[in-house]
Amino acid sequence: MATNSTTGTGLIQSLGVGSGLNIQSLVTQLVGADRAPIEARITRQSQGIATQLSAMGALKGALSAFQSALAPLATTAKFQVMAASSADETVFTASAASGAVAGSYGIEVRQLAQPEQLLSKVFAGGAKGVVGSGTLHITLGSAGFDVAIAAGANTLGDVRDAINGAASNAGVHATLVYGVGGAQLVLTSAQTGAANTIRVSASGGDGGLAPLAYDGTAGVNYTEAQRPQDAIAVISGVEHHSASNVLDQAIDGVTLNLKAAKPGTAVNLAVSDDQAAVIDNVQKLVAAFNTMRGQFHALGDYNAATKKGGPLLGDWLLNGAQFQLTRGMTDRVTGLGNGPSSLAAVGITTAADGSLSVDSGKLQAALKADSGSVASLFSGDNGIARRLGKALDGMLSTTGAIAARDANLATAQKDVTAQTTRLNAQMALVQQRYLTQFNALDALMSQLQSTSNYLTQQLGSIAKIGNGSGNG
Repeated sequence: MATNSTTGTGLIQSLGVGSGLNIQSLVTQLVGADRAPIEARITRQSQGIATQLSAMGALKGALSAFQSALAPLATTAKFQVMAASSADETVFTASAASGAVAGSYGIEVRQLAQPEQLLSKVFAGGAKGVVGSGTLHITLGSAGFDVAIAAGANTLGDVRDAINGAASNAGVHATLVYGVGGAQLVLTSAQTGAANTIRVSASGGDGGLAPLAYDGTAGVNYTEAQRPQDAIAVISGVEHHSASNVLDQAIDGVTLNLKAAKPGTAVNLAVSDDQAAVIDNVQKLVAAFNTMRGQFHALGDYNAATKKGGPLLGDWLLNGAQFQLTRGMTDRVTGLGNGPSSLAAVGITTAADGSLSVDSGKLQAALKADSGSVASLFSGDNGIARRLGKALDGMLSTTGAIAARDANLATAQKDVTAQTTRLNAQMALVQQRYLTQFNALDALMSQLQSTSNYLTQQLGSIAKIGNGSGNG
């Protein structure tokens, strides 16, 4: 009996009765086992959606970049690119817009526009010398503003600061210059031109501001350190005046930036068709097309070496965009008469792999021969840039197929998030159920252990009684 009781006790102890059970570890492992397959499925869904979203972003980026490259070739005016060049850019520089007309002009810059600058009489007290209180009314051209000078803040330095800090200052800058006799107030216009004169009147206060008034009479309170003047340029014999050194109304479509006066010398201005700019725009379009094709292949091709396909392999949306844009780029254009009707006719050819290349010499020759026909090839009603632009507008529209795909993916992403939330709630319940069950088991095992201990004690007592009777 003693042997049987010992064996029973060892069996119960081997199960880990009472505190010997690591309930938390057991529950964690069981919950993890229940959670794993569901969580793996959700993770796969989430990763798939993320991959698709990334792929759609890459597709939209490629389409948008190609769309941007189309813009400079979408209208006939974009082909009427003009260039303006100065024979001496130290005298003036020039730029031309599409409204400019080719030609050559002699430009004589007789004088530059400049602002007025006034220098007050000397104030012996310098910046800290008291001037007086009252109000200064300052005008620049037709605009004016008031500057209040209060008693106690009425030094020459205070006047300078009040002018510069006036909220309605129309563009008069004040500073002080210092000489052996004291300080002088300098007023400088921010605006060039003969009409932008500075005038100052003083009123009110203690009358101490009167020496700062100026009615245009030089030498009374101020001297004119620099007189205001307009720019004067003679263009092909025609005299032109401007309050600014930027002349944008002198020649149709041309802007001149005057840099230095050179009276008596005419500097040549040349305005011409800028074929280099057009060729550059065409080359950028071809480069953008090739880049877009590369993105199409990265998204939709199968790599035999890695045995992996792109994220949009076999996707109708990608295949449709690739087909439509490739045809739109390479198909002939109808209704152009005797002008070039294909890219090949202007030096843009297709390689065996489908990429495009530009023969700039042939393109330049086509532009020189008939730039209008080349413009029609791209920007005419049925032109390449026009039809591609319409296709891209549809693809990238907020109501287009790509936007719809993005919306579906966003919905799927929200669903995955909801699945994760539900799974967490479900696993919390499962964990609670396991804890309840194992705690009940632990209590039962503890009770069995107590019973086992009691029986062991009783069996031990019986054994002792038996041993005692035998000896007697």
